[in-house]
Amino acid sequence: MAMTSLGASLASLLSSGDVVRLEGPLGAGKTVFARGLIRALTSEGEEVPSPTFALVQVYDTKAGPLWHMDLYRLEDEDEIVDLGFEEAQDDAICLIEWPSRAESYMPDNALTVKIAVDASDASRRQVTLTAIAGHEAAWRERLATMDAGQVKGSE
Repeated sequence: MAMTSLGASLASLLSSGDVVRLEGPLGAGKTVFARGLIRALTSEGEEVPSPTFALVQVYDTKAGPLWHMDLYRLEDEDEIVDLGFEEAQDDAICLIEWPSRAESYMPDNALTVKIAVDASDASRRQVTLTAIAGHEAAWRERLATMDAGQVKGSE
C-alpha cells in the first residue's frame, strides 16, 4: 500500500504540463505507484491497466488529461513522437514508465521518481524524488506539502 499511497499523495501536486519519470527495475512498483496517482485524480474504482502493450493510456482527471506511458517496448526513442508525447506535454500530466527509452525527449523540468527494491527485503522499496539542476527548487517547494505520513510501510 505504500507505493499506492505515495502515488496518491503526489497526485494532488500535479498540473497540466508536468512530466513524472518513473524509474526502477521490473517489478519495482512503477505501475502500482501510477495506479495510486491516477485513482487519486479520477476515482478509487478507476480501472488502470498497465500500458505495457498499448504503450499509452489516457485518462480524464480532475486535474485535466493524464497520459500514462510505458516505453519499455520502444525499439527506437523517436517512436515517442508517434505516440503524441510532445503534444501531450502542452496540456496533460505525463506519467512515464521507462523514460530512459526516450531520454532525449524528456524535458528538463521533469520530476524523477526512482524506485529501488531493498536487497535484503524484496517487499521493501526505497523511493527517491529528484529534479534536474535548475528545477529542483520549484519541485522541492511543491513536494514539501506532501504528507509523508501517508507512505509508511512496504508494498
